[in-house]
Amino acid sequence: MTPDLSAWSGERLAGQRLMAGFHGTACDAALEGLIAEFHLGGLILFKRNILSPAQLTRLCSAVQAHARSCGLPPLIIAVDQEGGQVARLPPPFTRFPGNPAMQAESDADRFAAVTAAELGAVGINMNLAPVLDVVPEGFAGVMAGRAFTGGPQRVARMGAAVIDGLQRRGVMAVAKHFPGIGRTILDSHLERPVLEAELTDLEASDLVPFQAAVAHAVAGVMLSHILYPRLDPDWPASLSRRIVKGLLRRRMGYAGIVMTDDLEMGAIERCQALDQTVRRVLKAGVDMALICHSRDKVGRAFEIMTRACTSSGAKRRRAQRSVARILAAKQRYLWRENTSASHPM
Repeated sequence: MTPDLSAWSGERLAGQRLMAGFHGTACDAALEGLIAEFHLGGLILFKRNILSPAQLTRLCSAVQAHARSCGLPPLIIAVDQEGGQVARLPPPFTRFPGNPAMQAESDADRFAAVTAAELGAVGINMNLAPVLDVVPEGFAGVMAGRAFTGGPQRVARMGAAVIDGLQRRGVMAVAKHFPGIGRTILDSHLERPVLEAELTDLEASDLVPFQAAVAHAVAGVMLSHILYPRLDPDWPASLSRRIVKGLLRRRMGYAGIVMTDDLEMGAIERCQALDQTVRRVLKAGVDMALICHSRDKVGRAFEIMTRACTSSGAKRRRAQRSVARILAAKQRYLWRENTSASHPM
């Protein structure tokens, strides 16, 4: 059931569209203030936030309790737990060799089963995985060590197995990095790569796994910070209305949460100021913006989003549609029947 968001304040709408990183390993006054002041919809965890399973369980429980005490919906708590090169959770959490080492769909399902159980046990409800980038055989690109091997059809099957395995066990999956960065060499953490590819070329290769993810009702799709000049000559995918609304929503039929990669990465910060970036995120129709390090930048983004959400007309309606998608995922994965009344809509 779609919630009635007509009475929601601009602040409340804006905050649900932000996923923030933070420093520290406990729900201290600074973290409580971050959640309450900016009405956050989600938190993202990094190695800097994680000491042990017991500590992580306390942290996740405490932030959810604080969000509830502030009258907020439950938080999405996300982590990058791909296995291999990108695995935020240290031992005793299970360490997997990563996507390139997976030989069969049974390997993908085992990864998903173990990972979902371990994430769920400590209170993490979203895994920013699987990577669905298609890396051509023998191509020494930036994603070669993180992507499934084989062509687009095999990547689609392996990715779908991970998505299904996570989500049927109660952990949201996020397909990344749309519309595909398997053929890029530059690292978007540092600079903005450019991929010259026609839509027909992408549809024959890079988009195949993402179309499978859509078919398997993946909870989230993460946008890349790559510029695809044949799709949009002006803006990278994470800021492009043509790619978000035109390609992902309309052409591919995706109805779940669309989120950016970290807006503090070099591919974004080196190319324009934060104010312009946030306005482009809103114009593109992105549901959730990730800001993973700076509290000040979270605050500035919140201010800009609040102004847009407070205004009448199209901007507020777009915000309500985005928040409705976020709350729909929260209703499916985060609310429990015996506590739903304590989490106001």
